[in-house]
Amino acid sequence: MTLPAGASVSFVFPNSQTIPVGVVIRKSPGVTRWAKWAWRVVGILPGAGPADWKILRREGDAVEYHAATLPLELYVSDTEAYAHELQTRAPSVYVVLSPDASVKETPWKVTLVTASPYEGQDYCDSAEVMVEKVPMPAGMQAWIGDYLARHHEEETFIKRKQKKTRVDDVEDGRGDPRIAQQSDVYRSPRLRKAASK
Repeated sequence: MTLPAGASVSFVFPNSQTIPVGVVIRKSPGVTRWAKWAWRVVGILPGAGPADWKILRREGDAVEYHAATLPLELYVSDTEAYAHELQTRAPSVYVVLSPDASVKETPWKVTLVTASPYEGQDYCDSAEVMVEKVPMPAGMQAWIGDYLARHHEEETFIKRKQKKTRVDDVEDGRGDPRIAQQSDVYRSPRLRKAASK
């Protein structure tokens, strides 16, 4: 089967939910001579429309942009991660920025917005991207909490059964029976007599 030109195939995960999230990035003067500008994600806009580095506010040399709007997707397979994040003192959303050399004025591209701390941690292992933690609005916490109430299943702890074999009962002095030896493997080595006396 061939697809018509310009068509693409997409897969919808069962029971997944998506909300568009705008990312607000602040550009401010750098504090060192090596970095002229400091870039930081300062907020998110749940339900925002499309944007491409739209200026929201200026304060002297500092500028805040609505940099992009990306979907924040919830998956049933990640409910444990969402539950973990909602139980923290300050629930957050993780925004991943990748370097973008194509536009000199805005050297970052918003790559991902996620509510999973595990996914955010995975990106922290790379030195090529920047991961920013942004406070999660109360409305988004309620939306994720509702999703968890419908789809999260707590994994039950199953204790492993112990073997009844006693390994500390009797020491027979033979060492490991799999190793063929003429003497005891636990014996200390003999002292070597001094070569020159």
